[in-house]
Amino acid sequence: MVINTNMSAQSSARLLVESSQLLSKSLARLSSGSKIVSPEDDVAGQAVSTRFDAQISRINATRSNIANAISFSQTQDGFLKKVAKALDRMSELAILSQDITKQDPDRALYHAEFSTLASYISDLATKDYNGVSLFNGGTLDVTIDSDGNKFNMTGVDLLGSTSYTNALNASVTTATQADTALDFVKTAISAVSQDRAAIGAHVTRLTSTADQLGVLKDNITAANSRIKDVDVAEESTA
Repeated sequence: MVINTNMSAQSSARLLVESSQLLSKSLARLSSGSKIVSPEDDVAGQAVSTRFDAQISRINATRSNIANAISFSQTQDGFLKKVAKALDRMSELAILSQDITKQDPDRALYHAEFSTLASYISDLATKDYNGVSLFNGGTLDVTIDSDGNKFNMTGVDLLGSTSYTNALNASVTTATQADTALDFVKTAISAVSQDRAAIGAHVTRLTSTADQLGVLKDNITAANSRIKDVDVAEESTA
């Protein structure tokens, strides 16, 4: 019989402390919603979860960049629709100026409208989107994934391309000039159709990339959840 040392009491006290610690940890997990309350709970899981959290944040930022790039491209296309409409009218004026029943004073009236439309297109060429030029012809690099890889969007150049400038500087004051202007305007119409097709391809590419990133985010979030999210039923039972 041992008198001075009560081993039963010490053992009970130790078990009580351990139980209290486990209860405290379970309550912390349940209240926080995470089963990794401190790094020692799952050292490797904590490391992987931290990387997943960072990657998810980068994916969200990338999707935001892509959405802005799509809006930029759609704004470009909206202006180019107006350019195409103006060029259509300019080609019509070039044909009207070749009418053999018209005199040069009549053609001067046609040229007034022709030059006004040309000035309108030149003005559109100076537009920007949040300070970024829409039509300076520069290539734009769009971030398309969490690793910073880029997609190159080909720029549209309204003032630096002869396909456009020849038409904008043309004249329909004489029948001969109108004939030349028609060729220039037809070339510009072909150019604007090609530019709009390229913009449409950019939007399609970026939209597909955004959808792909959405799927990737869902998968990574699910994997991250399995690592760190607490199982309420299991933890409550514990």
